[in-house]
Amino acid sequence: MATQILSNPPKIRKAVFPVGGMGTRFLPATKAMPKEMLTVVDRPLIHYAVDEARAAGIEEFIFVTGRGKTAIEDYFDENYELKALLANRGQQAIWEDLRRSLPQAGQVVYTRQPEPLGLGHAIWCARHIVGNEPFAVILADILIQSGKPALQQLCDHYHTRPGGMAIATMTIAAEDTKRFGIVGGVQTGDTIAVDALLEKPDPAHAPSRQGIVGRYILPPSIFAALESQKTGLSGEIQLTDAMAAILPQTQTTGVVIPGQHFDCGNKIGWLQANLAYALARPDLHHDVRRILAQQPAKAA
Repeated sequence: MATQILSNPPKIRKAVFPVGGMGTRFLPATKAMPKEMLTVVDRPLIHYAVDEARAAGIEEFIFVTGRGKTAIEDYFDENYELKALLANRGQQAIWEDLRRSLPQAGQVVYTRQPEPLGLGHAIWCARHIVGNEPFAVILADILIQSGKPALQQLCDHYHTRPGGMAIATMTIAAEDTKRFGIVGGVQTGDTIAVDALLEKPDPAHAPSRQGIVGRYILPPSIFAALESQKTGLSGEIQLTDAMAAILPQTQTTGVVIPGQHFDCGNKIGWLQANLAYALARPDLHHDVRRILAQQPAKAA
């Protein structure tokens, strides 16, 4: 039976982008630039994240930054020198394409995470900006290549059951559960009625092989759970722990997101993403295939 869309569900208007991390796995590059500004082909990771949020109808973009992240603020700002340079060269079309990628005036808010105390702490830092309404969270270093943008898929499912939590997941190998937050519950098709949440459990204790992939819709009650500032794995304030705390009284749905998922927080995932996105580009895929075909066979 088709799922019925409830009338007048609460619209998800705001998205939080936690971008305060140090990006140590990409040193030395991230010594002088945010990891979210690493490019996949010709766009930084944070650009893909904002585009995904806009496709889902997000109206307010909340960046939780930290020390050394001003390049993100500059990226989403006007650049009059570049505009004038392109105009003088007769390349206004390039500028118009860039301008369309920018959120409108008043849509972007920046707040600071004074210390890198974990994902849960970063989201807690946005509590006064989010206010008393449901909101989305996007981790920019998790890039998802799918026909329909991942957050839009999550919002579509959330709007059938508003008021709880919705979590994007993918099926992972059993040995990889120690790298992910894991959801447990009864799966029907591409949705999971979640009854358990664990942060990076050993495979023997994992309730499933459904790993969380950096997209969430959360109720404002999550902030009270984060208020305790209790640290979990790695001595950080974990979002998964806070979600587990409100799970008994919060209807929670896991949504299995199809497509390719790239963890661009590590070098191999970032390289894979560059290849996949370049191969998907009509202007690049022939040259990329030619270059790959020219690579020498691996020595025995």
